[in-house]
Amino acid sequence: MTQWQWQEEDWENTILDFANLQGEINYKQAQESLQNLLLNLDLKEEEKQGLEKDIAHLTQMLQKLEDSIIQIAAFGMVGRGKSSVLNALIGQEIFVTGPLHGVTRETDQTNWHLSRENIGDTEQKVQRLVKAVENVQIQLIDTPGIDEIDGETREKLAHQIATQVDLILFVIAGDITRVEYQALCQLREVGKPMLLVFNKIDQYPDVDRQEIYSTIRDVRVRELLSADEIVMVAASPLVAMKLKDNKIIRQRGKPQIQDLQLKILEILHQEGKSLVALNTMLFTGEINEKLVQQKITWREKEAEKIIQETVMTKATAIALNPVTALDLFTGAIIDVAMILTLSHVYGISMTQQSAVKLLQKIAFSLGGITASDIIVTFGLSSLKGLLGLATPVTGGLSVAPYISVAITQGALAGVSTYAIGQVTKVYLINGASWGEKGPLAVVENIINSLDETSILNRIKGELKAKLKNRGVRSSNE
Repeated sequence: MTQWQWQEEDWENTILDFANLQGEINYKQAQESLQNLLLNLDLKEEEKQGLEKDIAHLTQMLQKLEDSIIQIAAFGMVGRGKSSVLNALIGQEIFVTGPLHGVTRETDQTNWHLSRENIGDTEQKVQRLVKAVENVQIQLIDTPGIDEIDGETREKLAHQIATQVDLILFVIAGDITRVEYQALCQLREVGKPMLLVFNKIDQYPDVDRQEIYSTIRDVRVRELLSADEIVMVAASPLVAMKLKDNKIIRQRGKPQIQDLQLKILEILHQEGKSLVALNTMLFTGEINEKLVQQKITWREKEAEKIIQETVMTKATAIALNPVTALDLFTGAIIDVAMILTLSHVYGISMTQQSAVKLLQKIAFSLGGITASDIIVTFGLSSLKGLLGLATPVTGGLSVAPYISVAITQGALAGVSTYAIGQVTKVYLINGASWGEKGPLAVVENIINSLDETSILNRIKGELKAKLKNRGVRSSNE
């Protein structure tokens, strides 16, 4: 080796060592991030329903990181030789192959134990690459032919596998068909590293093979893949043999797979750890979005249920309360209880004193709306009290107006509580924070979004039904 070659190799090793160091850092960060996610799922048992498989996948991904596993999946149409390519890579007949259409009916996998012997190349560079990944477990995954199952199922299966693996091998055996191109685009959208493997090159004359390769590279996949991501192989080549009686037979020859092996080794050596870290985080992020959405949906549903129940509780209590001075006091107690219940739903620790302070802040932020509500409540309470006192004198003629006032007063109180509940919900969703714009902006946005007229009518309707169930009759409101 010349001095120049030695310096060039030394410089290359330095760059690779730096890349490996950065890969280790990324790997460690991904591992810690996934551990923290699993430790802090913050999901109630009810919220986990339907997400058991996703949570199990997160656990599997963490185990994959801890075991230093890199997964490589092969996709392709039936008859393109996916299984043969994988067998050629590992140097053993592990995956089932045969003349039947669509031999691979379901996903299968095996470990690829790297060694200088099964790589079949004694170059120093290859030996160094093998040594660099000797502590990594490489799993090869075979998948059913993309044209063996219907489009919707195929897309779902491909996406599921592609999101979990670290490197994709897309195997073709000639010019790309429309189905292959569509599948290639779908897999590319997943954002994983990909190699396009042009298999069965032994079946084409040199000129035809090169023409097909150029067409694929320069026309078919120009927008999807670079030339470095296209590799030509002959996983199970047929070699003509001439017998003594001059008969010609064809038998399987030695696989021409070294270019693909070397390309995979280079990818794993240069960015293997970073690949696994990135892919783990992408997959984890996708599942985490589902977990968060489930949590938001469930808590939103529970919060709305609590708010609706509290609205009717307060409306009924205010409507039935004959004592003017107790109306506001009763309403405040009910609102505080609602805030405390909502805090439990969103997993925010809150004391009664904190709930009272939050209610005061919300009431202050409601401004004129709350002030007018208080005036209306006092006014309607006074009127309701006078009508109640007048009932014996009027011989019961004041009962109907009394109930009409009570229903209106209760409905207005219910609308106020509904607004308070919505504001509280936003505050708790933000982690007991008003966000950048502050409480006034939050309250204003929510109040502007409320259809008070429809809420008022709904509460009135329910109040009528409740009062009737309590034995109170009213012919008109």
